Amino acid sequence: MTAIDGKMYLNANIKFLRKQKGLTQETLAHALGISRSKLAGYELNISPPLEKLLEFADYFGVSVDILLRKELASLSEYKLRQVLETDQFLRGRNLRILSTTVDQDGRELIEVVSQKAKASYLAGFSDPDFIEELPRFSLPFLPQDKKHRVFQVDGDSMLPIPDGAWLVCEYVDDWLAIKDGEKYVIVTEQDGVTFKLAYNQIKEKERLLLCSSNPIYKPFYVAIADVREVWKFRLMMV
Repeated sequence: MTAIDGKMYLNANIKFLRKQKGLTQETLAHALGISRSKLAGYELNISPPLEKLLEFADYFGVSVDILLRKELASLSEYKLRQVLETDQFLRGRNLRILSTTVDQDGRELIEVVSQKAKASYLAGFSDPDFIEELPRFSLPFLPQDKKHRVFQVDGDSMLPIPDGAWLVCEYVDDWLAIKDGEKYVIVTEQDGVTFKLAYNQIKEKERLLLCSSNPIYKPFYVAIADVREVWKFRLMMV
């Protein structure tokens, strides 16, 4: 491929990266300060101006060269992680991470994942349509520069937090920052949505140790490769 041919990947890569991050066209367009129709054009066949190209690269955390020359949709997950830096994968900044919703002013809303919705969350957490169907609201006193979501507790493994309690949690984009002994909602390939005390063994063994506060439940390990999302517990609503 020549450099000119390589530019054909730009439009497809913008669309691919947006979907991998779980963003609607409206959400991404608002983040970049452009109209949804203009973004749709960029995803089809219109080349953005240089300054906007740089904004896309900064937003997705990739180089301009990758945007232009790499056909990202054709790469295996392993190769994609290599291209987009292994460190980003270990930190939880891989592309599949987060879908979100915003209000009419572009402020992020807090989606609510009930006990019933938890059964579908693993399959739908990266699907913008699924996330948009969840109940959502706002809490003005929470930091506006952080992403929050509410999860409902299921069971008695984390007493004294009772079954049915609602947990307001903050999205963790750097898994290496998980602090030993603190409470997290961990979304994993094997166990779905789990609320536990976490112990960070990522650097040494690429895993987390998850423990319950109720001693009748045994601790267990999860490989970091099986983790899909991490949310830090902030406050409880009963």
